[in-house]
Parts: sequence; structure tokens; C-alpha cells
Amino acid sequence: MGRPDAADRPGTADDRPGTADDRPGTADDRSGTADAEATVLLADSRGPRGLVRQRRGLGVLVVACLLCTGAGAGAALLIKSPAQVAADAAPPPRDVLTAPVEQRVISQALITRGKVSASRHTDVSAGPLSDKEVGRSVVTRVGTAPGKKITAGQVLLEISGRPLFVLEGAVPSYRDLAPGKRGDDVAQLQKALRESGHPTGTDPSGVFGPGTQGAVASFYASIGYEAPTTEAPATEAPVTPADRPGPGGTTPPAAGEERAPAPPLTTFPMSEVVFVPSFPAYVDDVRARVGDEAGSDLLSLSSGALTVEGSVTPQEKEMVRPGQEVRIHAELSGRQFTGKVASVGRAASPAKDGDQPSGAENYTVKVTPSKPLPAGLNGENVQLTVVAASSKGEVLAVPSSAVSTSADGLTGVTVREGRTERRVPVSVGVSGDGFVQVTPVEGARLEAGDQVVVGVRPRAAVDGP
Repeated sequence: MGRPDAADRPGTADDRPGTADDRPGTADDRSGTADAEATVLLADSRGPRGLVRQRRGLGVLVVACLLCTGAGAGAALLIKSPAQVAADAAPPPRDVLTAPVEQRVISQALITRGKVSASRHTDVSAGPLSDKEVGRSVVTRVGTAPGKKITAGQVLLEISGRPLFVLEGAVPSYRDLAPGKRGDDVAQLQKALRESGHPTGTDPSGVFGPGTQGAVASFYASIGYEAPTTEAPATEAPVTPADRPGPGGTTPPAAGEERAPAPPLTTFPMSEVVFVPSFPAYVDDVRARVGDEAGSDLLSLSSGALTVEGSVTPQEKEMVRPGQEVRIHAELSGRQFTGKVASVGRAASPAKDGDQPSGAENYTVKVTPSKPLPAGLNGENVQLTVVAASSKGEVLAVPSSAVSTSADGLTGVTVREGRTERRVPVSVGVSGDGFVQVTPVEGARLEAGDQVVVGVRPRAAVDGP
């Protein structure tokens, strides 16, 4: 038997399933699959998640660009050429300073401090007690304080229940006054009583009579105290015929008959008054305290016209003389006043540095104001400008720094005209307030308005284009 042909045999290439043309997954079929996958990826990249990834990448790129730019700029600042380094190290060019020549009054002044106070100072102390029944002299009331203005009749202190008041008068009290006393101190008391509104009647000036007694009693009543009294001698007030019974009151007193007791006499004790030369008066200091023993230096008063006292060192004293003009500047109110130096003398106490003596010996300058100072300035600390020297009218003046001495020993100033300079020899005069008087030597030219060199200063480097 012969073998069958390949075409007749079962399972040939044409008849077998799964040939290249019939199998799934061939090249044509796979291309369709790839296209489908690409479509899916493209759709996914265009969705929300894809946009976020794209933005993140763009941000990273921008930051990297900025870092590169900053690094380049920093390198440019740090890296300089040798020429630039040399230019930076070189000094800047100088600028010439000038000031104009002026016509002005030049005054040499000394500035110091001073305190305004009254011209008369009075220290108040306790005197002997007028009431003999009081066994102890003690401060029982203080009626004033430092800086207070006081008037005539005002009670300053109370000592053991009795007043210590102030009246106007130049003569200090030195004795107790009583009826029958005579003298200038009595006349002063009578005048002070009348000016306080308590007339002394018909008593002659300087005689302590009944009218003065009545005025004293009236004054004490006005300040709230009883007037001090003393017993009159038995012969002071006899019974007159008019006081006796009988027809017409003319029966003479019988021999040895007792007389009626005399009324007490009003007195004026020196321990209860302080006289000051004039009013207004002010309290400078109060050292008394309630309960203290009443002794000396209870308080101090100032009265009279206001004056100013300043202080200078021994070196400054040489610039100050009586008669010099003084400018008084009250800084709290901003007001200006003028005066004259009245005297220059050694200070009563050494200068102090804080609370401790400084060891320096200062001098007191007393200034008399040209016009009365306002009462409100009493006790104020003021600035004093003492004019030590002054030119007679306006003179040619330049700043002190403009005057110099050249190599040939001549004193002069340098005038700058545009970019050129010329030297002008001068003689100098009064100096003060930072200026000096100059007079050009014969043949030299210097006028008000000329610009003179006073110095040089570094000028900032020229800006670049």
C-alpha cells in the first residue's frame, strides 16, 4: 500500500487549527491593543492627578532657576578686579568748608547758674517765754512751709501755745514793750500796728500809751490769741474823787484808805514777733517740727527786692567785675531780664559735689536786676550770662577757626573765590561767641560777605554714572 499524500493526511498545516493566520494575538491584533493602552495613558495624564504632577515639576524648575541667578549675583559682588579694590581703598576727595565774613557785635560771655532770692535774710529763733507759768519751750504748731509767701501779721509758728508772728520793721526786737516804754522800737511797733489796721490813738510816736495798748490787744484778737498782760503797780490807778461817794464826788480819800486794784497792763513781748524790712516776704527753710524743743534756727525768711546770686570758680572770677552786664534767663517761664554785677566775693561755704565738699573754693556773684523781678521768680534757679567783654558796635568778624598763622609767623585768613584762594593778613581783636574780630592789614582787602576757609571735611565718593 502506498502512503497517503501530504494533502490527504489529516492534521496538515492548512487543516490544523491554530495557524498563524487563525491564532489570536497576531501582530495586527496586538497593534490594536497598544493603541488602546496609549489612549488610556493619555486620558490619565490629562486628568486631575496629571495636572498636579506637571505643576510640581514646573515649580521645581523655577526654584532651581532662582537659585542659579542668586548664586551668580553673589559671585559678582564678591569677586572684584584689582583696580576696583584699589579704588575702594583710596581716601575720598576732600571738601573745603567756608563761612562768610560778617559785620556783628562780638561779646565775650561767661555762663553760670544762679538762684533768685530776696535781698534780706532773717533767721528765726525762739526767745524767752512770756508766760512764766509755762515750764517748757516746745514747738506746738508749724504754720508755714518752704517757698510760701507770707504777709504782715501772719503766724509762723506756735511755741508752747503762744504765737510767733511777723511784722514789718528794720529794727529787730530786743526787749519786751509795756506801757511807759519809749524809743524807736516803740515807734516801729506803732507804725506796724497802724499798717495792719489797728490804730494807736493819740499816743505820741515812740511812747507806749493807752492807745498803743488798745492796738496791741486788737491785733492779738485778730490772730486768735489773747494779748499778754502784766499786773500794774498799786499806785498806777488810784481811786479818784469822782469815783468816791458823796455830794459831787469830792470827798477826799481818808488817810490810809486802800485803793482799788489797777487793771492789768497789755504788753508786747519780744519773743512773739519777728520784724522783716519789707514785704512780700518768703519762707526759705523750715527746720522746726511739732514736738521739737524751741531753740535757734527754727526757720529762715527772705524779704525785700529780689536779687540773684551765682557762683563762679577762681579761674572764672578773673572775667567778672562789678558793673558788668548780666542777662538773666528764667528757663521755666522763658522770660529774659537784665542786670548788673553788684559784687564778687568769697563764698561763705565751700562748693559741694553732691552731698560732699568738693574742695574747690568758689566765689559768689551778686546780681542786681535792672528792673524789679516778678515775685513769682523767688527761689527759682536761673541761667546767668555775664558779658565779660564786648566790641564797640559792629566789627568785621570771622569764625575763630578761620584765623591761622602761616609759616612766616603772620596771622591771616584764607579767602576762597571760586576754585582759587588768596591769603589775607589780619590783626585780631575781641573774641567771643565763636567769632573773632579781624582787621585787614594795610593794603589787604577783606569785606563782609567774602567766603573764608574754616576747614576741610571728607566728601563721599563720587557716584557712578
